[in-house]
Amino acid sequence: QVQLVESGGGLVQAGGSLRLSCAASGRTFSAYTVGWFRQAPGKEREFTAGLDWKPGNTYYADSVKGRFTISGDNAKNTVYLQMNSLKPEDTAVYYCAAVYGRIPYEYSSDWRYDYWGQGTQVTVSS
Repeated sequence: QVQLVESGGGLVQAGGSLRLSCAASGRTFSAYTVGWFRQAPGKEREFTAGLDWKPGNTYYADSVKGRFTISGDNAKNTVYLQMNSLKPEDTAVYYCAAVYGRIPYEYSSDWRYDYWGQGTQVTVSS
């Protein structure tokens, strides 16, 4: 069992940056595949970014590629999502999710993740 707690959301102007954190407790996070998903009002939840600790692969949705960076700090048992050049369409609740082991071909499928955080709101104003 692993518990996930997100933080770092907030209100930012278009073009600005935010860094989201996902802190894990209960297990060593590096044994898990970790994903960030987001859900905007009236829309389905969508994959945003993923981290496969071993061998350190990262994955991104096309909509955020080049603007968002996912990374992990093993010592802090925390995964980050650095979001730059934010756009109003990035406005959503962002969720951290984890699944034990590797899912290299299904990292973007939310149903494959077993553990979820409570979400953190990101609002980008124009």
